[in-house]
Amino acid sequence: MIKDTVAAWHDCIGKNDPELLDALLHEEATFHSPVVFTPQQGKKITGKYLMAAFRVLNGDDFKYVREIVGSTDAVLEFTTTIDGIVINGVDLIQWGEDGRITDFKVMIRPLKAINLVHQKMAELLAQSG
Repeated sequence: MIKDTVAAWHDCIGKNDPELLDALLHEEATFHSPVVFTPQQGKKITGKYLMAAFRVLNGDDFKYVREIVGSTDAVLEFTTTIDGIVINGVDLIQWGEDGRITDFKVMIRPLKAINLVHQKMAELLAQSG
């Protein structure tokens, strides 16, 4: 059982570790992309999208600037810069009684940032098949 899901999430992204991510995701996890209309269902595809997001967004200046944490969900606001474009976004995370993430939604602004992230994510996901 995961006692502090948000702390486990920070550890996971800090280490960019797919094994930590796998342990953190519930089997029925759902991922909501800022650029894909249909929610992605299941641990495997959620993990694939989140690892691609790590590679695209988690650069040298990625940081969480605000967190609102409840007993089973959190909103984590982040900033980062890619190709000179400042990106502002939020991760909306929900978890079950065991602390494993059941739902993960990413929202990004401005439009230039969404278009850039879409391009970069599509390239990475195409490479990984």
